[in-house]
Amino acid sequence: MGRLSGFEYREIIKRLKRLGFKFDRQAAGSHEIWFNPETRRYTTVPNHPGDMPEGT
Repeated sequence: MGRLSGFEYREIIKRLKRLGFKFDRQAAGSHEIWFNPETRRYTTVPNHPGDMPEGT
């Protein structure tokens, strides 16, 4: 798999919404929980300033 550059929070949220995820709740600190009702999967997204490195 090729190397990816970092992603901004807004870009991650845009992609999650396109995949059917919806904001579920605020988690500890600056993290958010997103839920996809079709696949019944959750994901945690850190909301930090600047780019998030690959693998975060």
